[in-house]
Amino acid sequence: MSADAIMVIAFGGPERPEEIRPFLRHVLQGRPVPPNRIEQVAHHYEVIGGRSPINALTARQAAALAANLAAREHRLPVELGMWHAAPFIADTLQRLAAGGARRVIGVVMASFHDRATLSRYAGAVDAGIAALGLPDFSLRYAASPEALPGFIEACADSVRDAFARLPPELRAEARLVFTAHSVPEAVGRDAGYVARYEAAAARVARALGVDEFRLAYQSRSGNPADPWLEPDIGTVVRAEADSGKRALVVAPIGFVCDHVEVLYDLDVEARQIADQVGIVLSRAGTVTTHPAYIESLAETVLEMLGSVDDSP
Repeated sequence: MSADAIMVIAFGGPERPEEIRPFLRHVLQGRPVPPNRIEQVAHHYEVIGGRSPINALTARQAAALAANLAAREHRLPVELGMWHAAPFIADTLQRLAAGGARRVIGVVMASFHDRATLSRYAGAVDAGIAALGLPDFSLRYAASPEALPGFIEACADSVRDAFARLPPELRAEARLVFTAHSVPEAVGRDAGYVARYEAAAARVARALGVDEFRLAYQSRSGNPADPWLEPDIGTVVRAEADSGKRALVVAPIGFVCDHVEVLYDLDVEARQIADQVGIVLSRAGTVTTHPAYIESLAETVLEMLGSVDDSP
């Protein structure tokens, strides 16, 4: 297919303290969530500095993708479109259309493009396209990165770095624990989220030569009575300490850059639990702008354009 532009799509986040609660209201979109829960989440943002780095990091990812494509003589505009923060998806689509774009490739910044994940972003994208009133405007999504070699390489490199940060005497015995965002149990299994997560973790472990690892979930929300994917990372940290482990490497492969779920739920909350139970926790980085990950994104775009460069 031909394309006029690329839109890098992400969740978005607040960039200053006064944006936190309006951002959360936008995310909730009128859903009846108790005020104390909203204040809990707002506090998480306050603890990590009153802002989320996701917007800035996604902009860096988009710039890296544009540079990679330009190096291959594909100089398409690469624009950001955020679901819950500026620049909003609808505004970016409007700007692209005003510039003459009619065929856009959407690159969703999520590790696993299961049906539920894509449908959530697609709702905002479809509304934005409908508002344009242009029957010839279309957007197609690039493939999920989690099965691509570059994503696996980037994750494996981050895990190696995390092992290297442990005291030398703990590296050989440290347990590798992968994490991803918890979702409702039925959604996770029916939409393919769990299968993609499990497969990606197995690929990363294989690249590392690691035979034993654990899967954990984090950052659950919603009604406490509803079943969500488990075990929670805090439960896993305690269980590993109870089993005699002295160190963990936690790899958040379900996130492609740092934001509140990583910086608070892992770096603050999970680390506090680790300190309480006497286990050393080394958190692996997210893939962000790792060259291999960006290369994977570029490859998926070029495949859609029908012009993958196979040269070494």
